Amino acid sequence: MKSFLILLTAVFIGTQVHSEQSKEAPPDIAKLKEGFKRPADVPYLPENAYSKEREILGKYLFFDPRLSGSNSISCATCHNPSFAWGDGLAKGVGHGHKQLGRKTPTILNSAWVEKMMWDGRFTHLEGQALGPIGSEAEMNMVMGDLAKKIKNIKGYQDLFKAAYPGEEISNDVIARALAVYERGVISGKSPFDKWIDGDESAITENAKKGFVLFNTKANCVACHSGWRFTDDSFQDIGIKDDDIGRGKFLKLTSQQHAFKTPGLRSITLRMPYMHNGQEKDLSQVIEFYNRGGDAKRESHSDMVKPLNLSSQEKKDLEEFLKTLTGGDKPVELPVLPR
Repeated sequence: MKSFLILLTAVFIGTQVHSEQSKEAPPDIAKLKEGFKRPADVPYLPENAYSKEREILGKYLFFDPRLSGSNSISCATCHNPSFAWGDGLAKGVGHGHKQLGRKTPTILNSAWVEKMMWDGRFTHLEGQALGPIGSEAEMNMVMGDLAKKIKNIKGYQDLFKAAYPGEEISNDVIARALAVYERGVISGKSPFDKWIDGDESAITENAKKGFVLFNTKANCVACHSGWRFTDDSFQDIGIKDDDIGRGKFLKLTSQQHAFKTPGLRSITLRMPYMHNGQEKDLSQVIEFYNRGGDAKRESHSDMVKPLNLSSQEKKDLEEFLKTLTGGDKPVELPVLPR
């Protein structure tokens, strides 16, 4: 009996030591970094392959307010390069200067996205491009008139022939050209990317600590994974709001009040935050997640729970998030066809 107790004690002590060592063991930074490397190529649909002519045409269309019913709203009105391809507002503004129901999402890195919009109602860019144009609340264009209107602009005729030879100017071709341009809207290399590539001086020591927190205690990586910092999932994160998001299309309990996880690239240029713009800056976002959200519903994601971050940990996490901005090239505005 005495021998058994000695053995049991030894096992208990050994287990405690192993447990303490596991808690203190630092994460493998190199392994964590592997999950955030940028891809080498941009994906285009086989049926709408990239060409320089299509990119040029798409750019003209993207910045052309004549795609709207009022001739005053372009895609770029809400997706402004100066605001990381958003608009800097808590909620978008549409036709007649009326406020929309949600914040304008960025189009950065959308080439990799399959379900578009906060509620995922469109499939890839080619499917989404015409949505805001035809929306009465947004660009208010009568879709039956769109192709005719663009076709009557002489300067566009040669551009369409070069981009889509043998095809008539149609709503579908307009959407495809817009999608080719938008697929090329990619965030430039930031200080974080330089660090990933091996430059240890690219970000601060506090930012490096924030990266570890992002992947461990704060568990941001549960949804904000990969080089775009999103897994493209839809979650109810606990925002007090009557908007049920994806729940309008999917009657699943988990999708009520669920919204798309946004990517975090160029995040400091995209204030305010959340689908309704309720958080004014990054520190408020971190506080929101630190308390585990505000609304506790049946649909509330089990990945969102109180984090118990210290004051310094919050600062380190914010310092890391700031390293995701930078490297974006200025966009030269086109002179529109006449």
